[in-house]
Amino acid sequence: MDMKTSFVTQAYANARSAAAPQPKAEALTDGFAKVAGNMMSTLQEHEATARAAMTGGADPHALVQALASSQMAVETVATVRDRVVEAYQEILRMPV
Repeated sequence: MDMKTSFVTQAYANARSAAAPQPKAEALTDGFAKVAGNMMSTLQEHEATARAAMTGGADPHALVQALASSQMAVETVATVRDRVVEAYQEILRMPV
C-alpha cells in the first residue's frame, strides 16, 4: 500500500467519525437523572445513619463521617449548578 492510499483512508475515517450522529438529548437527560438519583440515595443513606446515631444505633464516628460526606455531596451539586448557570449566561452573552 502506498502512502497516498493510507492518508486517504485515514482522512475518510476522520470525516466519517465527524459526520456520525451525535448522542441524543435523551442520553444526556438520562445521565443527569442517574446522577440525581445517586445523590438522593446517598443523602437518604446518610440520613438513616444520622437517625441511627441519635437513637444509639450507630457510633458517633459514623455520624460525623455521614455528615461530612453529605456536606461534600451538596457542595458538589451546588458547584455543578453554578457552573451550568455560568455557562448558560456566557452563551447568552455571545453575539448572534
